Amino acid sequence: MPPAHRTRRAGGAKRIAVLDAVGPVLAERGYENTRFADVSAATGVAISTLQNYFGSREDMMIEAMRRYTDQEIVALDAAVTTGQDPWGRLVALIDRSLGNSGSTRQVLIEFWRAGMRDEELREYSLEVQHRYREPFVRAVADGRDQGFFTLVHSPDEIVDFLLVSLVGFMIPQVLQHPTPTAEGFRRVLLSQIRLAVGLQP
Repeated sequence: MPPAHRTRRAGGAKRIAVLDAVGPVLAERGYENTRFADVSAATGVAISTLQNYFGSREDMMIEAMRRYTDQEIVALDAAVTTGQDPWGRLVALIDRSLGNSGSTRQVLIEFWRAGMRDEELREYSLEVQHRYREPFVRAVADGRDQGFFTLVHSPDEIVDFLLVSLVGFMIPQVLQHPTPTAEGFRRVLLSQIRLAVGLQP
């Protein structure tokens, strides 16, 4: 059953504001260590009110991560403007992903980690993955269909490579390991995607 059944109606706009505040707390403390008390301290909302809004800490966390990832997917779609050719759309999607804030990267990592232990969240992550992939796959497929790209691999295979590369760039940043610069990584990644879609420099 999808996580939507965990959503309560209590709280209205104030409840939504609390959900938006959970992300930064989650990024700082991690999924396991974020408590009602931490969110209460960040928002000024009483713990008893948070319990009324969400029922349990786990339900609050899962709903907040769902809202956060939904917003990221909306932002990804918004990165593509009307009239862009397929390559321009693909570059805009890549740039949006590379431009995620440190807090966003941390929340995404926590989302994946929590999904390893929470079956409901893991199932929702499959939906997120499909929705996140879709604009990338559509851009590659449109490029092929419109004659911009000459594909050797399928759109799905190209997007698999692209998204694995983007996630691989994100992980050492969250761990604060030595990482390539965003500019250098972008340059190499775009050159490889150009080759994969058969677009001449």
